[in-house]
Amino acid sequence: MASTVSIESSWHHRLAGEFDQPYFQKLTAFVRNEYQTATIYPPGPEIFRAFDCCPFESVKVVLLGQDPYHGPGQANGLCFSVRQGVRFPPSLNNIFTEMQSDLGRPFPASGDLEPWARQGVLLLNATLTVRAGAPGSHQNRGWELFTDAVIKIISRDLKHVVFLLWGAYAQRKGEIIDKQRHEVLQAPHPSPFSADRGFFGCRHFSKTNAYLASKGLTPINW
Repeated sequence: MASTVSIESSWHHRLAGEFDQPYFQKLTAFVRNEYQTATIYPPGPEIFRAFDCCPFESVKVVLLGQDPYHGPGQANGLCFSVRQGVRFPPSLNNIFTEMQSDLGRPFPASGDLEPWARQGVLLLNATLTVRAGAPGSHQNRGWELFTDAVIKIISRDLKHVVFLLWGAYAQRKGEIIDKQRHEVLQAPHPSPFSADRGFFGCRHFSKTNAYLASKGLTPINW
């Protein structure tokens, strides 16, 4: 995997030590074999798209997801995001519903969240690959160690980043964040099973922008 998939240079510089770790070597072998023997999402060149779209120095917001979408043509390397023209999955639809309620914005025409990423929103799944039709199939193979390292580096080396932790899984993963340096906003997951328990009405989009503005940073055009 490491030989065929590149990662944006500012991230590569900071994460080079992870690529040399035994766990990452095992992860690389596992993922490479999976792509050769099964249908895996996202496509190989998009595994590190979250980093490619959002260089380290640009990070202002981190949105944590869990797994890539596991249906055909959905996953594009950015958490909660789908390809242009793909029907919005339920969680993404609820995200846009809350955004519309919070900011008065119309629903976007596309579910591809790259415009967010280009403004400094790191759309990071905890696990960066998945088997088709098998959610969670690539968990506990090493991805979580890698993405924990990403969060630790952001927490340590940047200031005034907003972390959006939606759901218990993201909130547990976010326990390593330095809350003295960063803003952490928590809410239930936007899935249909939990969105009405506090995700709707959380106003995280406006709260994020208010925090960024208070630190002299440009708000996100959600």
